[in-house]
Amino acid sequence: MSEQATARPHMKLTEDGRRLRQVLSYSRRGSRFTPSQQEAWDAHHRDWVIPDEAVDEPGFSWAEVFGREAPLVIEIGPGVGEATGVLAAARPDCNVVAFEVWLPGVAAGLAEVAAAGADNVRFCSVDAAWSLEHLVAPSSVRELWTFFPDPWPKTKHHKRRLVTPEFARLVASRLEPGGVWRLATDWAAYAVQMRQVLDAEPGLEGGQVPRWAERPVTKFERKGVAVGREIVDLAYRRVG
Repeated sequence: MSEQATARPHMKLTEDGRRLRQVLSYSRRGSRFTPSQQEAWDAHHRDWVIPDEAVDEPGFSWAEVFGREAPLVIEIGPGVGEATGVLAAARPDCNVVAFEVWLPGVAAGLAEVAAAGADNVRFCSVDAAWSLEHLVAPSSVRELWTFFPDPWPKTKHHKRRLVTPEFARLVASRLEPGGVWRLATDWAAYAVQMRQVLDAEPGLEGGQVPRWAERPVTKFERKGVAVGREIVDLAYRRVG
């Protein structure tokens, strides 16, 4: 990692010492664990969860976190990790970083990756957009997964959506040539915005694709289908 220069979200202050209000693509929910989540956390967090403060250390590197050099795969917002374990287990030669700020989701994800035998996953609860900019080297990401990000359906909250021109530009710079960004949403209006944003990014090419067969059908997806929502899959590759 290059020398730390920018404070992480939730750590930025105004000149007079007050916490700076920032627009984030998520809200931090409760942290109470169920008994099964607590069991998974106790069993695995020391090995598979990156402490927040670790990213502030000079010289932070993914190779050190994983104990090896390997192609990097990033998932943003894995929820309870239903897809994470399955997809990571199919990529044993890759280092998979799952960014999730909801700690009960991380705990549930630990159980999922353990069940899948995917010991190549590390969970991180630091803001994903910040991390992609400051902790991930350009042209170093083989795959990026963003499945069912919060659609922030109210117009006044659209500014909180993850997929923006600025974020698309950042992703394009971090993907390796030919690297792919896979997205899925059950919110039609967000699917339209995603396509508009990503089609306009010159560093990416792609569009709507058939449902990615490799992606497991999660409880969240089944609920969307049950109420009549169409699931839209998108795939964009870095060009150049």
